[in-house]
Amino acid sequence: MAAELGVIAVGVAAGILSGMLGVGGGTLFAPGLVIFLGATQLHAEATSLVAIVPTALVGAWRQQRYGNLRRSEGIELGALAAGGGIAGVAIANTVPEQVLRWTFAAFILFVAAQLVRRELRGSGGPIERGELG
Repeated sequence: MAAELGVIAVGVAAGILSGMLGVGGGTLFAPGLVIFLGATQLHAEATSLVAIVPTALVGAWRQQRYGNLRRSEGIELGALAAGGGIAGVAIANTVPEQVLRWTFAAFILFVAAQLVRRELRGSGGPIERGELG
């Protein structure tokens, strides 16, 4: 029962945050599965890849209705990421799990530092400045 409640809590929280912030699998599902459900890092990463599919589809559908979806860029990014995913899965299955955990933690810290740096500079990205729109 506790595991089921954990899955529900992680799923709902990740769904809300991914719809609101555009984040999902690696940043929300994987840590939730490790921290709250006791999954290994490798199992959490693999499971989050499946869990993000419906979340991404629903989120993209809703954003399309608001006129925010840039379909061609999304398709291009997705195609490139799918190719990279093949390499990433092969690497994840060959390195020790501790390396995966540390790499994941370093990635999350790097992203957080970049967000803080950008916010402190106040410059925004190219979309906010109107360079890509």
